[in-house]
Amino acid sequence: MVQRQGKVGRLRGGKSAGTINVLLLAASMLVSGCAQQKLDLTENADSRSLRQALYRQFDAWRSVRYRWGGLSQAGVDCSGLVYLTYRDLFDLTLPRTTAQQAAHGVEVTQLEAGDLVFFKTGHRRRHVGIYLEQGRFLHVSSRRGVVISSLDNPYWSKKYWKAVRVFNASTQKLISRR
Repeated sequence: MVQRQGKVGRLRGGKSAGTINVLLLAASMLVSGCAQQKLDLTENADSRSLRQALYRQFDAWRSVRYRWGGLSQAGVDCSGLVYLTYRDLFDLTLPRTTAQQAAHGVEVTQLEAGDLVFFKTGHRRRHVGIYLEQGRFLHVSSRRGVVISSLDNPYWSKKYWKAVRVFNASTQKLISRR
């Protein structure tokens, strides 16, 4: 039975109805996140399903704020989002830092969904995102959090460094330069 105490409903034991609702919402998000299927990266997996998975990842992380070294919904950095996306969607483990990620895979000029795009944003500073389609990429902005931006944006086109394909679709394995 809910008893009213001021404007917030209280349940027996002193828990507010708002607290219970937040806990239920968090539990449902956790369960649905754990149930997320890994995407098959074989040559039978079409680029449309890959793009859809990446857009779902964006929906799950949209507007999460930037936090250097972050790996959670409380805050994430650019290489952390890439690391988590490949781990959670594709069951592939990439290195954790932008520099390490830039050293993996093979450079490409014809971009496909899932390729990593790298930028030189300052002296010895690098930024990474995941290419989606039509010149758009998923990344973490230091000001706006997790967003989708355009490679045609004057800022990003000026800072663009390279693109790297980090997995082989036919073998479902990471590509290594070694």
